[in-house]
Amino acid sequence: MAVIPSMTKVVIATRESRLALWQAEFVRSQLQARYPHLTVELLKMTTRGDQILDKTLSKVGGKGLFVKELETALMDGRADLAVHSLKDVPVDLQYPFALTCVMERDDPRDAFVSNHYSALAELPAGEVVGTSSLRRESQIRERYPHLEVKPLRGNLDTRLRKLDEGQYAAIILAAAGLKRLGLVERIKAFIDTNDSLPAAGQGALGIEIMADRQDMVDLLAPLVDTDTLDCVTAERAVSLSLGGSCQVPLAAFAQLTHNDLHIQALVASTDGKTILRAELTGTRDKAFELGQQVASMLKSSGGQELIDQALALANNP
Repeated sequence: MAVIPSMTKVVIATRESRLALWQAEFVRSQLQARYPHLTVELLKMTTRGDQILDKTLSKVGGKGLFVKELETALMDGRADLAVHSLKDVPVDLQYPFALTCVMERDDPRDAFVSNHYSALAELPAGEVVGTSSLRRESQIRERYPHLEVKPLRGNLDTRLRKLDEGQYAAIILAAAGLKRLGLVERIKAFIDTNDSLPAAGQGALGIEIMADRQDMVDLLAPLVDTDTLDCVTAERAVSLSLGGSCQVPLAAFAQLTHNDLHIQALVASTDGKTILRAELTGTRDKAFELGQQVASMLKSSGGQELIDQALALANNP
């Protein structure tokens, strides 16, 4: 165990939502289990992404809205690290920041949540499904064009409350978040990844630091899960190569079998009428390159046109 004698306290920057706090507390428990001498404190913050709830993320600046305030705390020294749902971390993360640790992934699937139905296939025509994601929306529209898909913003508890108030017949959420908060009983069905391909990094936790903090790199090294890291490296390479953001319906999911890594990806039109898919298998030591190759396959089959259309729509609603 690599213990850093001079370090006695670490501060974690976190959003104040119940799920974000669970994630920060989980990282704190993992650190304190490995470094019993270490005091770990939480710096609780509200981000712009938490404050702007009347517009979809694709209209107000994307996932980066959930990390900017936390990054400011890292820069000015109020915090040593920030804990994120990895799917919320921009894939083009730039210096002076670094994504130094990816922890073992939880369930990567989407979850179907409803008070009256057991699966998407049961919903009658015209029923309303809520989702915060263009990725989920396009795949729902492809498979169930008779349903109405409406935006769903807010933290997990807010989204569940809106469902319980009858604003939606069903909502689609990340299974990992529900499991982490002990809400697995709200899940009526897990959606197979072949039916709803996940977002890059879905289900994994990422820890961000200042790139020059070698002491933090050393401290966090025992928390890194190399299997998850290889998978999300490929997934985020797809998103990076395609200019991925909340404004583009884009998905990428990788799985390991021994030393082989299999990655699936898609890019879609927001109406779900056009969805392009690609997949590839290679060795895990070429994870980033595999992601780039899958992105190139999507581009060459018309994916760039879909991306351009989605960005044009987002910039000129």
